[in-house]
Order: sequence, then C-alpha cells, then structure tokens
Amino acid sequence: MAFSFARFLTSSICQSSRLSVVSPCSLYCVFSRNMASHIVGYPRIGPKRELKFALESFWDGKSSAKDLQKVAADLRSSIWKQMADAEIKYIPSNTFSYYDQVLDTTAMLGAVPMRYGWTGGEIGFDTYFSMARGNVSVPAMEMTKWFDTNYHFIVPELGPDTKFTYSSHKAVSEYKEAKALGIDTVPVLIGPVSYLLLSKPAKGVEKSFSLLSLLGKVLAVYKEVIAELKATGASWIQFDEPTLVLDLDSHQLQAFTEAYTELQSSLVGLNVLIESYFADVPAETYKTITSLNCISGFGFDFVRGTKTLDLIKSGFPSGKYLFAGVVDGRNVWANDLDSSLSALKELEAIVGKDLLVVSTSCSLMHTAVDLINETKLDSEIKSWLAFAAQKVVEVNVLAKSLARGLDEGDMLITNGFFVNSNAAQDSRKSSPRVTNEEVQKAAAALKGSDHRRATAVSARLDAQQKKLNLPILPTTTTGSFPQTLDLRRVRREYKANKISEDDYVDAIKEEINKVVKLQEELDIDVLVHGEPERNDMVEYFGEQLSGFAFTGNGWVQSYGSRCVKPPIIYGDVSRPKAMTVFWSSMAQSMTSRPMKAMLTGPVTILNWSFVRNDQPRSETCYQIALAIRKEVENLEAAGIQIIQIDEAALREGLPLRKSEQAYYLDWAVRSFRITNCRVKDATQIHTHMCYSNFNDIIHSIIDMDADVITLENSRSDEKLLSVFREGVKYRAGIGPGVYDIHSPRIPSTEEIVDRINKMLAVLKADILWVNPDCGLKTRKYAEVKPALANMVSAAKLLRKELASTN
Repeated sequence: MAFSFARFLTSSICQSSRLSVVSPCSLYCVFSRNMASHIVGYPRIGPKRELKFALESFWDGKSSAKDLQKVAADLRSSIWKQMADAEIKYIPSNTFSYYDQVLDTTAMLGAVPMRYGWTGGEIGFDTYFSMARGNVSVPAMEMTKWFDTNYHFIVPELGPDTKFTYSSHKAVSEYKEAKALGIDTVPVLIGPVSYLLLSKPAKGVEKSFSLLSLLGKVLAVYKEVIAELKATGASWIQFDEPTLVLDLDSHQLQAFTEAYTELQSSLVGLNVLIESYFADVPAETYKTITSLNCISGFGFDFVRGTKTLDLIKSGFPSGKYLFAGVVDGRNVWANDLDSSLSALKELEAIVGKDLLVVSTSCSLMHTAVDLINETKLDSEIKSWLAFAAQKVVEVNVLAKSLARGLDEGDMLITNGFFVNSNAAQDSRKSSPRVTNEEVQKAAAALKGSDHRRATAVSARLDAQQKKLNLPILPTTTTGSFPQTLDLRRVRREYKANKISEDDYVDAIKEEINKVVKLQEELDIDVLVHGEPERNDMVEYFGEQLSGFAFTGNGWVQSYGSRCVKPPIIYGDVSRPKAMTVFWSSMAQSMTSRPMKAMLTGPVTILNWSFVRNDQPRSETCYQIALAIRKEVENLEAAGIQIIQIDEAALREGLPLRKSEQAYYLDWAVRSFRITNCRVKDATQIHTHMCYSNFNDIIHSIIDMDADVITLENSRSDEKLLSVFREGVKYRAGIGPGVYDIHSPRIPSTEEIVDRINKMLAVLKADILWVNPDCGLKTRKYAEVKPALANMVSAAKLLRKELASTN
C-alpha cells in the first residue's frame, strides 16, 4: 500500500509541478521518517463526490443506511491510509461528517430541539437529518456561513432548559475504526467555548440569554467523551476553537480559561492541541490561551494570520508544541516552499526543533481534493496548483527540510521539490497570460470616483413602477429552477460534442419555455428563465471571462451533499463577449410579463472562486465589476427591464476582525455599484443574498443602492426583521424570503401568510416583495410547484386584506 501510494503521490506531484527527478521508490524515502507533520482536517466528500451521491441516494430511498455507512467507512479508511502512507505524524479523526461538524457536536451533546421528538438514546439518521434538512412536519435548524468561508454549518439552538447528554459516540467510534486499521489518530472536537459562541438562543428564549451560562453543563459531556477517548488509547486530542480569532470581550475570553481549567483533571495523560484558523489570534487572546497549563500545543494560521509570527516572537510558552499552519488550506496555489521554510526556521529558533510541527493553515476541506484527477486542466496552470492531496505532500516536504542528518539521497529528493517550487513560482510571475495592461489601467481608473446612480432610489422606483405596473406584494423567485437529470445530461452531451449546438439550443429553449409557462400558470408577477443553461452561478460566468481556469473534479463541500466547483482566477479578468443576453432575450420573448435577467455579482464571483494571491483581492474584484457592467449595459440595450445581480457572498467575505471590515465593505459595495451605475432610472436593479448574518452590515447593504433586494429570512427564523424593528429605515424594495428552499418540506399558505404579516409589521407594504429564501436549483418540481402555489396564494390573500383596509 505504501509503495502504491508513493507512486500516486509521485504522479500527482509530477503532474502539478513537472517534477522529473523523483522516482516512486525514492519519493517514499522522503516520507520514511515520522516527521513532525500535522493536517488540521481533510475533505470528506471523496475525490469524485462519493459522499454526495451516497447521501442523495439514501435520502431518495434508493439505498439503505447500511449502504451509506459503507461508503462513509470506505472514505474514512482511504483518507487515513493516505495520510499514514505519507507519514503524517498527527492524523486527524472525527473530521468526517455526514452533514456538518457542528451538527455532529450538537448530536454528541444531545442538544436536540424538542420539535424533532427525540426521546433519548444514540442519535440516529432520522433525527440527525431532520435537524439538518427538516421533515414533513417541522423545519430544519438554521444554517449559516462558517466564518468567512462558503461552507455552511447548522446553528445549535440552546436555552436554559436544554438537556445535555452524551448521545453520539462518533468521535470514539471513528478513533477505534482508525486504530483497527493500525493508524493512531488525533480525535478532533469542536471546542466547548466555540460551540456555545456559535450557537443561538432557542425559539422562545430571550435573545439576551447568555449561552456561555451553559458552559458547565456542556463540559460535563465533554468530560465523558474525553474519558472514553483516553480509555480507548488516544494520546492526543484536538479542540478546534476557531472563535479565538474573533474580537472577544473579556467575558468570552474568560470562558476559555474557565473551560480548560475545568477540563484540566480530565485531560491528565493526554496531549491537548488547541487549534485556531482563518485569521490572527488577537494579542490579548494569545496571552490568555498560551497561559493555559493543560494545553500541550497551539495551532495557528500563518497564511491568513499575517501578524501571528510577531506574536510568537513576543513570547511562546516553554515546552509547548507549536503547530505552524504554513500550507494554505483555503486556496489551490502550490506552496512557495522557500518562503515557508524561511518562516519555519524563524519559528524553530524560538520554540525549538523538537517542538515545531508543520501543519496546514486550516482544514483542507475548503480546497479541492486531488489534482491527480484533473486530466484536462491546462498544463501550465496545473503546474501552479496543489489540492488537498498535494498539500499533504507539501507539509511533509517542509517537515523533512527541517530535519537534521539527512543522507545524500534524501537531500537530493527534498532539494528537487524546492527547485520545482521555485520554477512554479517563477512561471506564474512571468507568464504573459496573467497580465493584461488594458484591464489593469481600467480598474485603476475606478478608484477616484464613487460610481453611484445619479437619481435617488425613491424616484427610480416611481419610474420603474410606471413602466412595470406591478401589484402590491409582487411575487418572484430568486433565479434558478430545478436542474433535472435530463437537463444535466443535455449540458454534459453538448460539452462533450455529442450533440450539435442547434440541438442544445432547442433543448434549452424548450426548458425555458416550460419554466415560463409554469410561472404564468402559478401567476407569478416577475418571472425568471430558470437558468437551465447554467451549471453553477459562478462557474457559468467564469467560463466566459478571461483570466479563469476550470477543473473537472475540483469539488468543495458547501453544505451537506451540496458541492461547488470554484473557478480558479489566475490572471486579469475581462469579458470577451456577451454572456447572457441571448438567453434572457429569448425568455422575455416568451411572455408579456417582466423577465428578470440573472447575473452573479463581482463580490460573489470573487468570494466563490479560488482567487489569485499575487495582487489585492480588491483589484481583482474591480476587474470583475467592469466585466459585469458591460453585460448589464448590453442587457438594458436589449430591452430587459429588470436585472438581478446576485451578491450572495457579500457578507461571507467580511474579515473576521472588526478593524479590517470597513475597508472590505467599502471596496465590495463600490464593486457592486460599478456594475449598474450607468443604467436608466426605469431599469430595475435587484440583488440577492443568502445564509449569512446581515444585521451587522445592513447599512452597507443599503449603501449598495439596489432597487430591490431579496434576502434569506425564513430559515433563520426572521432574524433579519429585528434590524428593522430596531429603527433601521429601508426605502428600496425588499423581499425577505418566505420559505426555506434548502428543505424538502412544503410550507402551507397559512404559514407563508404568517411570515409575510411579520414582515408587514416592520416594513411598508409598498416596498415588500414575496419570494423564497434562495434559488430552486436543488429542489424537485414536486416540491417547487406546490410551494410556489402556496406562496402566490398567500400574497393574493394579503393583497385583498390590504385593499379592504385602505
């Protein structure tokens, strides 16, 4: 197995970096010593999305729970063996999840909301997936973004009456599972303080309720888990405490001291790693956690944590391990080995060579799985990349380079990796395909102007209403309609040149016509064409823009079984030709009702791509904004009256530290305004955002100056509405989602009426739109039709009520 995996690694590295000096046998020698190397976490979806297909088959009743468990066990085994064969010293376990690691922690703690009817015992799939996805009787738990990533987690719902009991032994089971394979792993748990800080008060509990007041009850379960892990032979345990990088108040910071002081006696005999990621740990937080006696090692992100090295230089506790995250877990660029080794040597001089561990900056679940599966990717660009499997190699090459007493053969092999790394870095810097001077000049010229529409939104809405003549509480959807197997097959066959362009256009036209007629039958006011020609809301546009590259299997988990394939932005971005005008014009010709053109905004394209790291993200965003502006102007010229520019990921890109947020919001909002600042008053600009906490950036959302904004609202239990109750005035059109599309559950008309009435309590009827939370791409028509019918019925009922009271 070791030899075959070495051959696999050689092939992978050779393909990604043109390495020609390393044979399979000699490569294995590189990993033949147990170097101080560590992986924070690894993708669990499988190199070809094996988990996704197994989950969806199980949910559809096409396979059994045993079938799903077999796929999961095979994936875990493969991942552990890969890392063991690569001689990773600290291999994580319990980073696999059937849906989400925070939901796994909720299951471990038995913190199941009462509405799911769980009566105790080990939590099974029925309860687990009901919490994640809802069921016919009750809605799912809230889902929101995991810090500033495109991964979504299931938000725990807690209150003073929550009963905590050890109800999922997954962490222990998976440790035993790996041990049976002969692999000693480091069990990973979401830390108790971060778990509470990421939770929300349960429905009916005062919003002011202190979630940290539950710390003692939560720790009681953690002690049971720790005791069982110790009994099974675990020597290390990893607590992921990602909230350590946030701006914590003194009460929150004190909770870390209280938690790990309380756990200290339980942790005797174990080495304990506290892992943080995604940003620098604030100086005061750093002092607090590094003073904890029961902690053996500290993991820090040295990629996004640009000030972390200075913190270490200011002082690091003697005799403690430093897990240095120098290999980027968030992006796909090959590591600059020389630069990383230089930083590691600085750290080694501070903490000592025996206490320094080379690691990833965060879990590799945020990057693609394996570059070896990219057989059609451009060879030059491929040489610049490293996916999760390749990053495991990078970690060990760096660890090997820090080792002493290498023999001549080891030195030759290690040096070969460094020579190759330097060649890849030089290739990126000098490649003519990266730089477009005309694009750079156009983006630079944007900086001196505000790029705002000349007329106030209230006047624009009057002009638009005269043209559109929409009823009060107009109904619409947020863009996509279900993507059937036949539709996916047509796109796949066209891409593979198995059908002609004429046949492809005819098939897509037929699908658009079906979607248009369905919306007319449902009596929806503003229609969409359903996006049947699109694979993904970012990938579709990236494929038509310069400066983007695409993978065949570069999938990344977004939530549950939902995976995305982020484009790779490697160079300056421009738009060679129109991207959506043909389809939008075709759809508008099929109906007399307004047809929204659907675009993805520059900030979302940026945040949902693997972005070049050789220039500021703001520069790349301005380039994308200019490309989208051309498309907006072409759509308007073609007679499209409503253009939606989705910025689903605006909140996602917000820096975790408050001191950095104003700068980001300035260029992000400016980028959105650049896209539409030249359109006429009568052209209505919509935008859409989903699954983030918007309340703290509401003023920036208002500053985007869109005519209509739709936002996720129902799954978060109308949390968005609280900002309007607190006095924020919103004068543009707004559509807080009336039902959750990420659940198969169909809401009743009465339920939607109730939601809209809650909106009417804080928003004026003349600015309120009625729409689902998000796009309908992932749902089935059997769910979409009745849900939309109930939504339209609810709007009509309330129109009658409003008319009778006026």
